[in-house]
Amino acid sequence: MALRQIVNLPEPILRRKAKPVKKFDKDLQTLIDDMIETMREAPGVGLAAPQINVSQQLAVVEYAEGEDEDDNEDAPPKPKKLYVLINPEIIKVSEEKVIGVEGCLSVPSLLGEVERYESVQVKALNRHGNIVKLKAEGWTARIFQHEIDHLNGVLFTDRATSVWTPRVDEEVDLA
Repeated sequence: MALRQIVNLPEPILRRKAKPVKKFDKDLQTLIDDMIETMREAPGVGLAAPQINVSQQLAVVEYAEGEDEDDNEDAPPKPKKLYVLINPEIIKVSEEKVIGVEGCLSVPSLLGEVERYESVQVKALNRHGNIVKLKAEGWTARIFQHEIDHLNGVLFTDRATSVWTPRVDEEVDLA
């Protein structure tokens, strides 16, 4: 495994629709492992292949739903769930939308308020080429939508109702 360099705006690949993954070979497995390592090192909760200058419909997400909501500091950390999404598509969305603050590893100097669906159903291939259907809600749904946007050349700043430079003490999970 190796760390990959995360590209930032105005890198053109961030604005292009990524190509579908067609080959499930050793190179793809290495790319997936590198993306997971890069996401964790950044640190982030999601990473799409275009963010490391690779035009492929591939994203990784690692998040523990509810980890930001737990007021009990003595509670053990919730286990994070790792998702590998290849050629993902959102096939169902909730009627409800929610506004939340997002950041991005490829736009590190900005945060923004973005309206997203409260829950989504995603159809994708896993790292072995098998079809998976995932239901996600809350922040996990937000992260999935953020990463799938990356695969279509859309950044959170395109959807944001307001954008700002974060204060030094302002924390948000980056995708």
